[in-house]
Amino acid sequence: MVRPPISATTSVVAVIGSPIRHSLSPVIHNAAFAALDLDWAYVAFDVDADGAGAAVEAMRRLGLRGMSVTMPAKQGVAAAVDRCSADAELLGVVNCVRWDRDELVGENTDGEGFVRAFAEETGATPAGRRFVVLGAGGAARSIILALRRAAAAEVIVVNRSPGAAAEAAALAGGVGRVGEPDDATSVDVVVNATSLGMAEGDPLPLAVDLLRPDTVVADIVYARTTSLLEAARHVGAMPVGGLGMLVHQAAVAFEHWTGRPAPVDVMRAAIAGG
Repeated sequence: MVRPPISATTSVVAVIGSPIRHSLSPVIHNAAFAALDLDWAYVAFDVDADGAGAAVEAMRRLGLRGMSVTMPAKQGVAAAVDRCSADAELLGVVNCVRWDRDELVGENTDGEGFVRAFAEETGATPAGRRFVVLGAGGAARSIILALRRAAAAEVIVVNRSPGAAAEAAALAGGVGRVGEPDDATSVDVVVNATSLGMAEGDPLPLAVDLLRPDTVVADIVYARTTSLLEAARHVGAMPVGGLGMLVHQAAVAFEHWTGRPAPVDVMRAAIAGG
């Protein structure tokens, strides 16, 4: 796959956030553009929270075809776009901006990305299954809302702050509630949606003795493996890493921008050695 040479007619998409040098998004998306022989290019810009509004205006003035948004700009972008999708409005954060005619629309693709990755890696859907979600931040909230949309039987939110846990659990409607770590022993799926595992030496987000061999253990940290996934393997549980969610949330964004089905296999292969 060789992408067309960049020219004055090349469509440009950007990812913003800070720090941004670690982002895998340019690798994923440029591989997808090349696979479909699209004259598109994906670049990265370091933008902090204070620059979120200016970045949205730059997208408008420069005619960027799309934008991905990472921390700490997600809330600022949500406030700066012309309108948000229903899910992005509920969550209050945006990780993808697309055009709808002359309007900039904020989307949140994290939850759908998780559900797609879950189905691909487990061969099952969330429907009828009971989940424990560790964390109540932006990623956790997007997953909780997506699990509600996907007809999960129960979504139990475990978080150090009871208030934040209650707000996050409310996104699951009648199937959501606040729980305790011990709830992990009686569910089908445990999801780590905290940042624990991103840094070497991080403590486990859940005690090993709460993991059961008949449970799926998903960690959204974008790493080849984490201490939680290793613990899941040790007890015979099914580990699901975060790279699948990264690829699938990017695939949803790709489809928003181009109107084409995303070449998921190509996108995953682009970071296979990462």
